[in-house]
Amino acid sequence: MADTRDRAKGGRRPTSAEQELWREMMRDVTPLHRDDTLQVGETTAPAEPGQDDSIAERQQSPSPAGPPSRKQARKQAAAAAAKPEPAPVRVGSVAGIDRRTAERLRRGRIPIEASIDLHGMTRQAAGDALLGFLNRAADRGQRCVLVITGKGRATGESVLRNEVPRWLNHAAVRPHVLACVPAQQRDGGAGAFYVLLRRRRA
Repeated sequence: MADTRDRAKGGRRPTSAEQELWREMMRDVTPLHRDDTLQVGETTAPAEPGQDDSIAERQQSPSPAGPPSRKQARKQAAAAAAKPEPAPVRVGSVAGIDRRTAERLRRGRIPIEASIDLHGMTRQAAGDALLGFLNRAADRGQRCVLVITGKGRATGESVLRNEVPRWLNHAAVRPHVLACVPAQQRDGGAGAFYVLLRRRRA
């Protein structure tokens, strides 16, 4: 009966000889320490040379900067944007200058510091000459100059006169030009222009 109960509980007890044999076999086995075992969910990987240093560097290095905010983007765009181009020069317009200066310019009361005569030049040559003349005048700090184109033939308008507004709006000289008005009769009348230049900043 006792043998039947032992089997029901899971098997018989080992004999003394079997127990002695088990102890003899396990004598050279070193038990595992608790610290050497892995907890559930942990994994390890073999360390590579220099791995610890690279990890430390990644932890110390700042994370990449994120995209700029909308406010920063607007500031950057405003700073990067080119200065707005000045309004086109129109012959006879004095917009952008004070009333007293405009009146003196129209009446030829501002001293003429330099002049250029484009008579007899081709359109290309006249344009190049005028651009160079205006740049030199601006470099010298001259304020008012006289541009003579001629009135043209009796049967038609002066080609050079009609080209003056386009030349004054050329990118090479437009920043220097403030205004342009027809000259008084004593300075050439309809065949000439007073051109007012910006004051050179010190």
